[in-house]
Amino acid sequence: MDHSATTPTHPDVLDAMLPYFTRQFGNPSSLYSIGRQARRAVEGAREQVANALGAAPGEIFFCAGGTEADNWALKGAAHAHRGRGTHIITSSIEHHAVLHTCEYLEAQGFRVTYLPVDRYGLVDPDVVEEAICADTILISVMMANNEVGTIEPIGTIGEIANRHEILFHTDAVQAIGHVPIDVEKMHIDLLSLSAHKFYGPKGIGALFVRDGVEIERFIHGGGQEKGRRAGTENTPGIIGLGAAIERVCRDIEGNAARLRLLRDRLIDGVLREVPHSTLNGHPEQRLPGNVNISFQGINGEALLLLLDASGIYGSTGSACSSASGEPSHVLTAMGVAPLLAGASLRLSLGELTGEEDVEYVLATLPGIVERLRAMAPQSV
Repeated sequence: MDHSATTPTHPDVLDAMLPYFTRQFGNPSSLYSIGRQARRAVEGAREQVANALGAAPGEIFFCAGGTEADNWALKGAAHAHRGRGTHIITSSIEHHAVLHTCEYLEAQGFRVTYLPVDRYGLVDPDVVEEAICADTILISVMMANNEVGTIEPIGTIGEIANRHEILFHTDAVQAIGHVPIDVEKMHIDLLSLSAHKFYGPKGIGALFVRDGVEIERFIHGGGQEKGRRAGTENTPGIIGLGAAIERVCRDIEGNAARLRLLRDRLIDGVLREVPHSTLNGHPEQRLPGNVNISFQGINGEALLLLLDASGIYGSTGSACSSASGEPSHVLTAMGVAPLLAGASLRLSLGELTGEEDVEYVLATLPGIVERLRAMAPQSV
């Protein structure tokens, strides 16, 4: 019940990767035959990623994951276009890979506007346009929120950015395989993704950079990735990324329909069986497998521990920040009170989730919440 944190590498993806650990171990930058074989495989994976995004293969650059891709997109674009301006626009509910990078850029002399969201976690495109200044060089808004699952109006925001001739970046880490993506129609200039969110291996991701967009290199060294990201290519990981994205994008709508049925059954059951519970995020415009609910009068971490003891793995928010002990910045930005934000539970469904899993959660969760509330009855 925590597929938003990570997913298992699919057996088909693993099978595609295995030869590049052993028999086909050549360095893609080498000129001899096994190096050329590796290079062809890497370029094949680049084409698979490009096809999934409606991009050209030459616009795909491999890196170590979503966090690196976000860092590279923001830092690389900001410094490359500093001569035009120093203003960046983002939202208050971005992943910390974006927010902390923006804070770093502020220390470098850039000015960042953090846009508010409504109670569903939606960014208003009109507010985006109102925030644009003469020196705005970059807009970064995530495609789908990792905590509450709200899907943002990326196409509309991209059109606004394009009309004002401002670069537009989107963190699509949670959206791949769940939301159809066309970087041309959505006017996206930079897009981040990470393989382990869609049944690929950990430690590999990609950044889409529209042809003609200037962006500074992120790692200096050799000439890999057209000289933009040095370092020997992670060939097995790249092959896995390509295989995973091709596989997960074959039937996006069919997979989404199955997950939506399970998601809605889970949401309806929890809200019905557990008094004083509230759904977080947009009720309809949300990722097909995302469930985020707050329970008045409990402690979120205690809830996770008791669920874990019952064999249910969930999250109080982003897996990257769950150890901080702070209330979710996403829920806080949506206007959720700190105590209620600290009592939130994210359950995220995936390919491994079946009807029996949803029914088990519905049979188990209400009793755990009741038990926790009994320890502090005055809080409800």
